[in-house]
Amino acid sequence: MENVDKKVLIGIICGVVIIAVGVILFFVLQKDNVYRLLKIYEVSGKALVTRDKTEKIEPYANMVLESGDRVALDEGSLTICADKDKYIYLEENTELVLNASGTAKDSKTTIELVKGAITNDIENKLSSKSSYEINTPNSTMSVRGTIYRVYIYEEDGIKYTRVSVFDGEVETRLVYSNGEISEEAVSVQKGKEVLIYDDGKVTDYVSDPKDIDYDSLPDTVIKLLIKLTDYNRDVSTTKSKLKKILFGPFTVKFMYNGEEFGSQEINRGEKAEVPGLQPEQEGSWNFDFSTPIKRNTTIEWESAGS
Repeated sequence: MENVDKKVLIGIICGVVIIAVGVILFFVLQKDNVYRLLKIYEVSGKALVTRDKTEKIEPYANMVLESGDRVALDEGSLTICADKDKYIYLEENTELVLNASGTAKDSKTTIELVKGAITNDIENKLSSKSSYEINTPNSTMSVRGTIYRVYIYEEDGIKYTRVSVFDGEVETRLVYSNGEISEEAVSVQKGKEVLIYDDGKVTDYVSDPKDIDYDSLPDTVIKLLIKLTDYNRDVSTTKSKLKKILFGPFTVKFMYNGEEFGSQEINRGEKAEVPGLQPEQEGSWNFDFSTPIKRNTTIEWESAGS
């Protein structure tokens, strides 16, 4: 009888071990097949999530998002996290539609940028079956893994898309007014940016990719890049240069007929002074000297009657 009990006990133990091993193998095999995780990582200020075109939700930290959600940020800051290694930083007055499908192994992320600007940080290179795309009214871009900013705006009736690549590479294609996508792709490498315009008749690149104009980036983006350098991330420039862009001192150049007439070194928030000497008897500097200086600034002389 005792031997029978031992056999039963051994059988139970073996059964438990087999079940445990099976459970472990199941989760190991399913690790790369889990569904997408989309959530609000951080948010402050005035923002709104619109779901199914009717449901309006005030976003909060760790709020789970759904594919098709429209996310808008009016004031403050908002960061979206996808799959734990993709971060989307929204700037103020930005609106986008987030579409995501697949699993962590074969993810497909598409962002329809309606207005404003976003900085994307894809920490890990995507798998061969995954994709990450951003669409604007006049362009589409795809990446495998990179840090880059996309900004859409309008001036004098012309629509622009500015793509600045801080690390990695972004492949851009033109989207014409009839919806067709250009077969030719323009690659934007790290440290470069490209500007695309659409005047209603022609959609094209303003020029070939050129060096990023860091001075013209918003403070929020400069602060984000500084934060990324703290984690040893490459953003195509140094932390010291970024801090100088943010905190100064700044150089104010006075230009006359295309040549430098003089310059001043100004601390952030202080004001430039009207030069004691003028290049001409008639005319004035085309600048409001009551404006605090927050970036390197160029001031042009405007001759009388011009």
